[in-house]
Amino acid sequence: MIIANPIYDTVFKRMMENERVAKFFIGTLLEQQIETVEVKPQEFTYTDELAGLAVFRLDFIATIKTETGELKKILIEIQKAKNQIDLMRFRRYLGEQYKKEDKINNANIVLPITTIYILGFILPEIETACIKVEKNYKDLINRTIINKKSDFVEKLTGRHSAHDCFIVQVDRITNRYQTVLDKLLSVFEQNNFADDRKITKQFS
Repeated sequence: MIIANPIYDTVFKRMMENERVAKFFIGTLLEQQIETVEVKPQEFTYTDELAGLAVFRLDFIATIKTETGELKKILIEIQKAKNQIDLMRFRRYLGEQYKKEDKINNANIVLPITTIYILGFILPEIETACIKVEKNYKDLINRTIINKKSDFVEKLTGRHSAHDCFIVQVDRITNRYQTVLDKLLSVFEQNNFADDRKITKQFS
């Protein structure tokens, strides 16, 4: 099967605007049951052709079902970057979210924030494709604690981070198909291209 490469902003946006796909993507990473997901109308793209930088951001309001069966709304911020960028740009976007309130049932409330970063570059200290950053780093592929620290991650999240953070390294995704997370990440694997420009890829 030939699919469009989701590393491109337009393809990723089209994919994530599908509610079923967005629920699967977010729910698989968070390991949470997603009841509903709503794309917020404030997509953002930053480009600097001279510096070779490109950042794309989408925000969602997701309703999750907790282990106790309660429903909880959270803000999901997804940022995707093809190249190593200025850390302050990532942090500024997140800081903007902390200043905002969301309207739920005609009431202004502040939602908990979960961030997902999809990186088109490699963090040299972190050798796995997907991690969750809490008080420590959790390898979501091998289900182990990572003892190393990444300078990029430390500066991005801070030691006193008040939110969960998930990081996907596209260039570290392998052809593993052992778990649901493996299958999700395989969509982003940058191999088996069907054209020289790497816009489409073979996917099975």
